[in-house]
Amino acid sequence: MQPELRYSSRTAQTGLALGRNKVLRNTYWMLGLTMIPTLFGAMIGMSTNFSFLAQAPIMGPLVMLAVMMGLLFGVSATRNSMMGIALLFLFTFVAGWWLGPMLQYALHFKNGAQIIGTAAAGTGMIFFTLAGIATVTKKDFGFMQNFLFVGLVLLIIASIANLFFAIPAASLAISAVAVLLFSGFILFDVSRIVNGGETNYVMATMGIYLSLYNLFTSLLHLLLAFSGERD
Repeated sequence: MQPELRYSSRTAQTGLALGRNKVLRNTYWMLGLTMIPTLFGAMIGMSTNFSFLAQAPIMGPLVMLAVMMGLLFGVSATRNSMMGIALLFLFTFVAGWWLGPMLQYALHFKNGAQIIGTAAAGTGMIFFTLAGIATVTKKDFGFMQNFLFVGLVLLIIASIANLFFAIPAASLAISAVAVLLFSGFILFDVSRIVNGGETNYVMATMGIYLSLYNLFTSLLHLLLAFSGERD
C-alpha cells in the first residue's frame, strides 16, 4: 500500500472512531437528561388519583400503550430535528407519570422505599456492567437482533393477554423474562453505537431508555413480590 493511501485509510478510520465516540457520548448525556422529566413525571404520578384504572383495568393500560407508541413514532419521524428531542423528553415525562400506580403500590409496603431504591440500583448496575462490556470489548452483538425482536413480540403478546387473565404467576414470569430480554437489548443497543450501527443519538437514547425503564419496572415487580413487607 502506498504511504498516501495508508495515511488516508488511517485518517478515515480515526474519523469513524471519533464519530462513534461522539454518538456514544451524546447518547449518555441525553440519557442523563431524560431522567429529569422522568423524575418530574413520577412525582406527579405519585400524587395522581389513578382510581379510574380500577374501573377500566384493561382499557387504561391499552390506551396508555397506544399513546406511548404514538410518541415513539413521533420521535422516530423527527429524530433529526429539535422536535425529536422535545418529543423524547415528552415521552420520558409521560413514562415517568405512568410509573405512578406502581410507585404508589410499592410505598404501601413497609420497606417500599427501600425496594424502589434497590430496583433503581440494580438497574444501574446492570446497565453499567453491560454497557462497559459492549464498549470495552467492542464485540458486535448484532447476532442477537432476531432473537431479541422475537422475544419482544412474544413478551408484548403475553403482557396483553395477561391483562385479561390476570394470573399472578404469569405476571412474575413475564417480569423475569423481561429482565433478561431488556438486559440483552442494552448490550445490543450499546454495541450498535460502538460499532457504528446507530448514528442518531436521539434514537440511540430512546432505545436504551426503553430498556432501562422496562428493566426497572420488572425488577421492582419481582422485588415487591418476593421481599415486600406489608404493613
